[in-house]
Amino acid sequence: MEKQSVVAVIDYGMGNLHSVAKALEHAAGDNTKVVVTSDPAVIDGADRVLLPGVGAIRDCIGEMYKQGLVPVIRKAMAEKPFLAICVGIQSLMSHSEENGGVDCLNHFAGNALFFGDDHKDKDGSKLKVPHMGWNQVKHTIDHPLWAGIEDNARFYFVHSYYVVPENKAEVAGTCEYGHEFCVALARDNVFAVQFHPEKSHKDGLQLYKNFIHWDGKP
Repeated sequence: MEKQSVVAVIDYGMGNLHSVAKALEHAAGDNTKVVVTSDPAVIDGADRVLLPGVGAIRDCIGEMYKQGLVPVIRKAMAEKPFLAICVGIQSLMSHSEENGGVDCLNHFAGNALFFGDDHKDKDGSKLKVPHMGWNQVKHTIDHPLWAGIEDNARFYFVHSYYVVPENKAEVAGTCEYGHEFCVALARDNVFAVQFHPEKSHKDGLQLYKNFIHWDGKP
């Protein structure tokens, strides 16, 4: 019998872990076990690691350090297929301007910026912040995690900050909301998205399925 693959969903007290785990389990099949955990040893022993996140970035980063998870997160990003979602993508940047400015994990060089209280569309009409609801995602690179997902497929967003990476070659997907901005980053075995796959119906489940079968190669 084939050995079960283990996906660790990191529980650091920030994220709707139940819905993420359920979506992963739905996409996984019998040969994959999904474990929600804050145990560094379990995370280290997993085949794949998912970093979720909701809420304010200062709280997210603070809890990662407080619970002693930063070393095992860094190790996982160096060694195995790793997916970050929602505030998870912002936590991988160098810095965020949220909460008066917060230093993040610095895996991707760049910043998370606020859309602004007076965010406008190209025609000058005011846009609501947070950016909330369905929006099209344009693929900017060919990547295994986009397999079976059409270019410009719609995903579900809830966020007031967006990432601006220094290295544009690391941008894997973009979206339009007043202006074009990055919603997916990829380098080696790490992939990160701003949207919520677990709330994005069949395309979100397909992305999770792709992650479960991904060997970590671009």
